Amino acid sequence: MPDIDSVRSYLTGLQDRICSEIERADGSARFSEDAWTKDPASSPIRGGGRTRVLREGAVFEQAGIGFSDVAGDRLPPSASAGRPELAGASWRAVGVSLVFHPRNPFLPTTHANVRHFRAERDGETVAWWFGGGFDLTPFYPFDDDVLHWHRSARALCEPFGGQARYEAHKKWCDEYFLLKHRDETRGVGGLFFDDLHGDFDDCFGYMRAVGDGFLDAYLPIVERRKDTPYGERERQFQLYRRGRYVEFNLVFDRGTLFGLQSGGRTESILMSLPPLVRWEYGYQPEAGSAEARLADYLRPRDWLAELA
Repeated sequence: MPDIDSVRSYLTGLQDRICSEIERADGSARFSEDAWTKDPASSPIRGGGRTRVLREGAVFEQAGIGFSDVAGDRLPPSASAGRPELAGASWRAVGVSLVFHPRNPFLPTTHANVRHFRAERDGETVAWWFGGGFDLTPFYPFDDDVLHWHRSARALCEPFGGQARYEAHKKWCDEYFLLKHRDETRGVGGLFFDDLHGDFDDCFGYMRAVGDGFLDAYLPIVERRKDTPYGERERQFQLYRRGRYVEFNLVFDRGTLFGLQSGGRTESILMSLPPLVRWEYGYQPEAGSAEARLADYLRPRDWLAELA
């Protein structure tokens, strides 16, 4: 039987550690916590979680990180579409998910999540798996940042299949975080995996490596870019590009769809959305501008080979 209690303990500790490090990096604002529970008498799911949001910081305009431990009697369509044999099974899911929206346009937005899921029928576990990953969404990309991000991703994969694991989960990330209607990736990628099962200790170890590796990958970029001077032009471009983030999360993101379809807590599910965003009809960046340069980064690339 998968030890879901040990996974839960790791995840709550991970949320605590990330909050502490992000508060330190911001140097001004602190996370506020919203602990919540679902009432099974009025909700299709039971359980709860703790949603933490940092607002109007010196570095982060908004940073949200949530832990949840929820269960239900029937898998929603978004979870059973790829596993029709599990349709109708009961389930329990524990996870941590975060999205950080920096104030400075030269500091990328980032997302990460790690999660564990199990399905039951007649009191017996019939399936379990781990999922997660992290990805980076720059507006004004720096090659040094992209290289560091992917080197960090490859390093954490080393004990779990090394280069082969990195290449497979990088490719999965590129394919998953794709805005099909825009024909562009959401950013410069990272790692993404789902339905990871087999040896429980090995799979749990990899999930922990991804969770722990996020800070190693992101904090050096924060320190390098948080004080970069910027003006109104860069700010407006940042707000425009945030619109792409909203489009992906509301149209394609399976975590968002799962949460809403399963009757999850809407405020916690949608905390990933930026506090300010704008759309502009028919926007085209000026040829040769820093804004136009971004397009070359919004496609799958072998970053470690190209930038090393």
